[in-house]
Amino acid sequence: MRLRGDTVHAPDAIPDVPGKAARAKGTGVMNPSIRQRASLLTLATAAAAAVLISACSTTPEPVPVEPVMAQPPSDQAMKSLSAEVFTFGYPLVLMDVTRELMTAKTPINTFSHRRSFFDGAFSDVVPANADTLYSTAWLDLSREPIVLSLPDTSGRFYLMPMLDAWTDVIASPGKRTTGTRRGAFAIVGPDWNGTLPKGVKEIRSPTALVWIVGRTQVNSKQDLPTVHRLQDQYRLVPLSIWQKGGRVAPAPVAPRAGLIDTETTPVEQVDAMDAQAFFSRLAALLPANPPAAADAPMVEKMKRMGLIEGEPFKTTVLEPSTARAVQEGATAALASIVAQVKKAEAGDTGWRVSREGGSYGTNYAERATVAMMGPDVNLPEDAVYPTARADATGRPFDGGSRYVLHFDKSQLPPVKAFWSLSLYNSQQVFVSNPINRYSIGSRDRLRYNRDGSLDIYIQYDRPANAAQQANWLPAPPDAFNLMLRAYWPDQALLDGDWMPPAVQRVN
Repeated sequence: MRLRGDTVHAPDAIPDVPGKAARAKGTGVMNPSIRQRASLLTLATAAAAAVLISACSTTPEPVPVEPVMAQPPSDQAMKSLSAEVFTFGYPLVLMDVTRELMTAKTPINTFSHRRSFFDGAFSDVVPANADTLYSTAWLDLSREPIVLSLPDTSGRFYLMPMLDAWTDVIASPGKRTTGTRRGAFAIVGPDWNGTLPKGVKEIRSPTALVWIVGRTQVNSKQDLPTVHRLQDQYRLVPLSIWQKGGRVAPAPVAPRAGLIDTETTPVEQVDAMDAQAFFSRLAALLPANPPAAADAPMVEKMKRMGLIEGEPFKTTVLEPSTARAVQEGATAALASIVAQVKKAEAGDTGWRVSREGGSYGTNYAERATVAMMGPDVNLPEDAVYPTARADATGRPFDGGSRYVLHFDKSQLPPVKAFWSLSLYNSQQVFVSNPINRYSIGSRDRLRYNRDGSLDIYIQYDRPANAAQQANWLPAPPDAFNLMLRAYWPDQALLDGDWMPPAVQRVN
């Protein structure tokens, strides 16, 4: 199995084979009599050599040793291997299911622009945000690079993070990294070699599958037309067309949903897979999306398990007890990922802050957990997402109670761009509410207290006080959780010197 970073040889390269050069030199057929004399001479020479060696050597001839065949893993070992490989492969399989669902609506290598804020009817990507407009695209780099051209946003905050098939952010063009002037970037696959046109910067992906999850700041509903004009200038053009002067991609072929389930979320679809379906899909994805070099030990475990890249994984050919062990391992791994997602642990405040998003190394459990929560996570330098599932006392959030999130004047979220607070149900999707408000933050006309502090009111019922209504984030009648988005965070947030205050239950 090829790993990301391995040297790729040209297709026409021929590996050295012993005797290849000798066989290639002559094309004539040897005369039978000459062949016979040559054979007799060879036998005589070999016999003489054997007598001489026998006379001069006292070393006994080595006794042939029968090769030891590797024993197949025991059922318990197969269960452990299955659990480890499932956790390792979960992000890749989830990404592919997400791609399949989204490209059933929008063709590959084509932007899908969200023209309005997300609401309770959207579940394709979780957890979505409601304070930027998304511009998303799935790229297939197996044929040729794709050029991303970006307009001048006149200082507006935006970012275009690109995730490889394993959910690592490989690049993030945007205001923080490349500024807001016009630019062009060629996203190239792991095997591509060539020269790019002048003015086009290369972004190399270690996998053929890439997901762009662009976000453009929107300041109000009145600001939407301006953002729409910017979105229309975000373009994806095949390199072959760009090199000929083309700046607009040909009209894409309308996608066909076919038998693809576009109603069930990707997480739920992966949850429903049995071990054979999951591992077969993983194996099919590996050739174009190879593991990283650091994943070599896990690649060996896949081999030991019997998972071969590009080939279906069949539990039906295994012993019944072994097949059960494989299924039990996958089921246990999925349960462990779910448990990690539900785990609410972040000290006394009830907030959990991960600063590892977008780059996970060999921390496969963390990668899988983040993927289930929402694989489209930015680098922490672009955005940090503190999350909370419980109040200051450790009690899980419940729509039957009322809560207040209080920021002192000097303790507002430290960001260079903007911040927002969003609320989700247990499936990490927005919940419809009477005022269609799914996030609240620095873009809104908030009512500050006289001392400059700020209170956010989180509850199911509409507050009676008009001032509180301006700062109201509607909650569902049952369980929910919170996410604070801090875009372009200050160093204090990145270093952990600032944390969100505890959410207080007030009834």
